[in-house]
Amino acid sequence: MAGESEEPAIERFRAALEGLDAAIERRARRERQRADAEAEFAMMQDDRARLAVELDAALDAQRALAEANAAAMERISRAAGTIERMLGRANL
Repeated sequence: MAGESEEPAIERFRAALEGLDAAIERRARRERQRADAEAEFAMMQDDRARLAVELDAALDAQRALAEANAAAMERISRAAGTIERMLGRANL
């Protein structure tokens, strides 16, 4: 009779252990997901930093090209003016 009265307690204990195992597995899964999310976030931060550096370099190059373009346009304008004056003198 003692064995029969212990059976429900043993079953409850077994169920409690299974519940504990399931809770441990869920927690471990959440920890892995958190670690994965943190690693992905770190990678995104690194990408963001790299892209910011590349953007700064591209903007600097664009500014340099715009300055060179403005200087070239000024030289072309002066040359065109000089040519027009020379042609005007030649037509006189």
